[in-house]
Amino acid sequence: MEHITDTRIEQSEPTAVTLGNFDGLHQGHRSLINLTKQFAEEEGLKSVVFTFSPHPMFVFQRKEDFALIVDPSEKKFQMEQMGIDIYIEYPFDMNFAAMDPEDFAVKLIFEKLKCQVLVVGEDYHFGKGAAGNYEMLKRLGAERGIKVIGVPKVLHGDERVSSSRIRRCLLEKNLEEANQMLTVPYFILGTVKEGKKLGRTIGFPTVNIEAHPLKLFPPNGVYATKTLYKGKYYYGVTNIGKNPTVNGTVKIVETYLLDFNEMIYGEQLQTFFYKFLRSEQKFPSVEELQRQIAINAEQARAYFHSAEYAHWRSEQEK
Repeated sequence: MEHITDTRIEQSEPTAVTLGNFDGLHQGHRSLINLTKQFAEEEGLKSVVFTFSPHPMFVFQRKEDFALIVDPSEKKFQMEQMGIDIYIEYPFDMNFAAMDPEDFAVKLIFEKLKCQVLVVGEDYHFGKGAAGNYEMLKRLGAERGIKVIGVPKVLHGDERVSSSRIRRCLLEKNLEEANQMLTVPYFILGTVKEGKKLGRTIGFPTVNIEAHPLKLFPPNGVYATKTLYKGKYYYGVTNIGKNPTVNGTVKIVETYLLDFNEMIYGEQLQTFFYKFLRSEQKFPSVEELQRQIAINAEQARAYFHSAEYAHWRSEQEK
């Protein structure tokens, strides 16, 4: 996959393009990307996903607590997995935000990308004052012989699937609903860093993940998780929080992997979150913390052998 992070986006071959922020890469996003790939394969085009960096919300600063469902490295990782030919993270600032929508469509997308097929959501808006929309793209495309495809919104239940809805589910600890809309369960991709090694001293060695500072985390607490390491899945429990029982002060993500006891500092892990088990709490003693971790570990084992989890069980686990 070619990854472009500057304004040098000119292409020498014709392309099929989709536009959006794509935070979370949820069902709606995947319908756009999959359709773009389909047109690219059928018409001999390069598939292009065009998004922005940083996310426009950080530039407009409309929400002080805004955070990303998938951080930039996680998004790139998933784009590669989806088989995209060209992934563009176009620099976004206030000057770019003020660009005339027709100039954006014609000069950047149609001309520089040699776009032959453009796939967007029917409710997509862009350009200065969000004045650009699907109807404008369709008109501009028709004038230039470019196929513009509008994709209807994707529903989960009777409500539109959206990144903001998924953020709300995550913050409400509703992992089950968030994961259904995401298709690929909410995950943290990060590098194992050396911690205080307190877990090892109490019989529950953990791996600490250093995640992106702009990443959205579910509320502090303990979750049933599954971690992918070197092509193999390991069930576990993950704590997001500050470890108040041992006077921790910095937020960390640490996972106790069931049936695993290796030193893997510096390795990359992908940890998927499935179910909220309990809130973060300060226990009166380390012994009481040990007992609670053992209980949570058994809760996780039970969950991963339950009908509730069956939908997510991969071929590698059967």
